[in-house]
Amino acid sequence: MKALKLSLTSFLAAAMLFTSCQSTRPVADNSGSTTQTTQTGDKKGMNKTTKGGIIGAGSGAVIGGIIGNRMGNTAAGAIVGAAVGGATGAVIGRRMDKQAAELEKSMENANVERVGEAIRINFDSGILFATNSAELSASAKKDIAKLAQTLKEYEGTNVIIEGHTDNTGSYELNQKLSERRAQSVLNYARSLGVDASRLQAKGYSYDQPIADNTTVEGRSQNRRVEIIIIANDEMKKAAESGQLK
Repeated sequence: MKALKLSLTSFLAAAMLFTSCQSTRPVADNSGSTTQTTQTGDKKGMNKTTKGGIIGAGSGAVIGGIIGNRMGNTAAGAIVGAAVGGATGAVIGRRMDKQAAELEKSMENANVERVGEAIRINFDSGILFATNSAELSASAKKDIAKLAQTLKEYEGTNVIIEGHTDNTGSYELNQKLSERRAQSVLNYARSLGVDASRLQAKGYSYDQPIADNTTVEGRSQNRRVEIIIIANDEMKKAAESGQLK
């Protein structure tokens, strides 16, 4: 049975659509009757920061829980669940824009993207590790060192490090390998001065494929390490009070 490919971007788009629909509400006119008004935005002019601000605090948390359950409480659930939305979310989004731009310039072997109010980094495991190994390569250490540098510069975030494999070999073997690889990235970042309290490592074996495991190319895509950077409570409070620049 082919594994269901779940798109993080698609889920987040649905989440934002759900939230925007909540802005349709009944409004009483002067005659006492009730009409429907809908608030809409300029879709063409909507940048990443604005998208980050769309998800409302209440509905974002609810949607995050739903998506988290559907996706094993992984990247999409973490990103949507951590979103606060509104003006506060827009401030956080601008902060994340700056950090993502720096990461994209400095990290040669990773795909960096802004999603909602978060940053998602995708490493091909073949770049980070040798086959069946959790020992970081020299090039991997360079990229993680650049990541650690920006994490220390941009405080106020939590970092989730996820290890994923293809379905070659037993589930148990892949689970242990995915955990060890995620932990290796965490340990190296911590050794470079990133506060351990900000870091969390998880392994998912081959439970979260992003491509078809029946093809060589698909299996290669599924062997990966994903890093999700989200605002912590301190950043959210600073953004809400106007202290975050």
